[in-house]
Amino acid sequence: MASATVAEPLPLVALHHVPRGPLSEFVELFWYYRGHDVEYSKERILPMPNTELIIFLEEGPNWAGISGPQSESFIIERSSMDEILGVHFKPGGIFPFLRFPLSELHGRHVGLDDVWGRQAAGELVCRLHETATVDAKFRLLEEWLQRIAVHPLQHHPAVSFALREFERDSGLTSSARIAERVGFSQRRFIELFRNQIGMTPKLYCRVQRFQGVITRVEKAMDVDWADVALECGYFDQSHFNHDFREFSGLSPTEYMELRTQHHSHVQVR
Repeated sequence: MASATVAEPLPLVALHHVPRGPLSEFVELFWYYRGHDVEYSKERILPMPNTELIIFLEEGPNWAGISGPQSESFIIERSSMDEILGVHFKPGGIFPFLRFPLSELHGRHVGLDDVWGRQAAGELVCRLHETATVDAKFRLLEEWLQRIAVHPLQHHPAVSFALREFERDSGLTSSARIAERVGFSQRRFIELFRNQIGMTPKLYCRVQRFQGVITRVEKAMDVDWADVALECGYFDQSHFNHDFREFSGLSPTEYMELRTQHHSHVQVR
């Protein structure tokens, strides 16, 4: 009786492409990963306000879809047979390409056909499979995004102003202060921000502040967490510890033990 054929692991490949303007104002990068450093693993993805377009290219059943802005962690499975193409949008970066408020994708993972329709999504995935090189796949994705944009490649001026202010100080700037600066009621400003960024301003700032922490300690071996908490705008150590555990499900020490080469990915124990 013939033995079953075991698929060989794919060689490790990691490629990135940064688009030109004006798309670069909304897309952080296009990415491609093939293979994995172990045969199989589970990883916890930590919250971030960005949106991810993900297309599995390996043979057999695969998935193409959108992972919206997240304020809770979630689990993914990785294998040595992975071949994945994606778009990492900046916060609110997918908004110009949607016909509905980005807030509808908050905390969700949805198929491409649910976002852009079965025909358009199917055509894109089919063309990507038929395109020979990774560089050509990146160009195809870039051209496709520019073609399907339904809004101008710019945020509302009030949202753009808020993003700049929150980037400058995610710990102290309030939505009431921003609303007053842009001449909106607080309620109207929060609604506008949530529709274009996917989260309320307060939640966005909390997630961004958490991301600032894990970015700051990404390559560190010995961390003074009290200093990190202060530098990232937390009121005190208990405030920092509460947010860290709420968003990651881990203590800072546990995070350091389980982190991977991707700072927003941690191993599942």
